Amino acid sequence: MRIDVVTLFPEFVLGAAQVGVVGRAQERRLLEVAAWNPRDYTSDKHRTVDDRPFGGGPGMVMLAEPLRQAVRAAQAAGTAPGRVIGLSPQGERLTQRKVRALAEQARLLLVCGRYEGLDERFVANEIDEELSIGDYVLSGGELAAAVLIDAIGRLREGALGNAQSAAQDSFEDGLLDCPHYTRPERDGGEAVPAVLLSGDHAAIRRWRLKQSLGRTWQRRPDLLARLELDKERRALLDEYITEWRHQNP
Repeated sequence: MRIDVVTLFPEFVLGAAQVGVVGRAQERRLLEVAAWNPRDYTSDKHRTVDDRPFGGGPGMVMLAEPLRQAVRAAQAAGTAPGRVIGLSPQGERLTQRKVRALAEQARLLLVCGRYEGLDERFVANEIDEELSIGDYVLSGGELAAAVLIDAIGRLREGALGNAQSAAQDSFEDGLLDCPHYTRPERDGGEAVPAVLLSGDHAAIRRWRLKQSLGRTWQRRPDLLARLELDKERRALLDEYITEWRHQNP
C-alpha cells in the first residue's frame, strides 16, 4: 500500500512514519509513505502558497494551484491515482470501521491544510472526501495525517508481531477493550484478577468480554447504544452492572 501526503511540512510526516509499527511496516515493504510540498509547485520567487481571504477576515487561505499541482505530481508518481482525502475538522469523524475500509485501498493521497484552510474550489474539485480525527482544531493536518497513517499501517498484514493484537483492539467489535495486566502478580498491594491466573480459557474469555462490555457501558454508552447484544453479552453486561452498583451504592 502507498500513502502520499501533500504537506508544507514533509519532514514531520515522513519522520512520524519512520518509527514504531509504521516504520517496521515500511521496512518490510508492507507500506510506503511519500510526501509532496506545495511550495515546490509555486511559480514566484517567494514560493507563495497562501493569500488573504476574499471578503476579509483574519488569517490566510491556501492557494488552489500549488495544491493542485502537488496532487497531480503525487498521482503521476504511482500506478493509480488513489483516493484523495482532505484532513479537516469539517470532515466525517474517523472511526475504526473507516480505517479498516481505507486499509483495503491500494493507494491513498492525504492533503494537509494550514492557516484558515484550503481554497474551496480546490476542495470541491480535487478532494474525494474529508476526514476529521475529532471535534477540535489543530494548527494543520499533519498530525491528523500521522494518526491516519498509523491507524492504517498497523492493519497491514505482517506489521504487528501478533495478528491477533489488531483483532482485539478497542472498537473492533464495537466495544472498548478490556483491562490488561502483566508481571508482577502484585503491584502496590494490588493483585491481578485471579481468573487471569487460572488457566481456564473459557472463564478468561468470559471475564474479558464482561469487562469490555462494562467499560463501554461506563465510558462510552453511545457505542453500546448502537449494538444489538446477543443473549450472552446481555447477561454479562447485566452481571457487570449489578456488581458495579453493589460496589458503588
